[in-house]
Amino acid sequence: MTQTNDTTRVFIPLTQRRRNGRPRILPPEPEAHFQSRSQDAHILKALGRAWAWRRRLEAREVATINEIAKAEGFTDRFVSRMVRLAYLSPDVLERLVISRDSPSISVNELIEATYLPWAGQMGRVFDGR
Repeated sequence: MTQTNDTTRVFIPLTQRRRNGRPRILPPEPEAHFQSRSQDAHILKALGRAWAWRRRLEAREVATINEIAKAEGFTDRFVSRMVRLAYLSPDVLERLVISRDSPSISVNELIEATYLPWAGQMGRVFDGR
């Protein structure tokens, strides 16, 4: 990417090929390091929901978990369990969301890990201990 004055240029190496006589533009192949950084979509979705619900509670948009459950179409037990994911240790959240490291446990076991002290969560989530 180059920048001159107020103009920004981004170079994307595209490939043009003909298929059935029509030109077709193909995007670049993903980098090898990008492919290895895949994360389970269920984990990311659960974390996103948990943080959104936590923000709604803290901003006083809703007063109780029961209100969130009714608005989202879930049971209050489900919402209360899922919102605990917003209280994972910052180190665990960084590895899950930013580094996109895959945990060695399921979403339900990840919820159970929230009951551990922050110091013990890293080992439980990524090493399964």
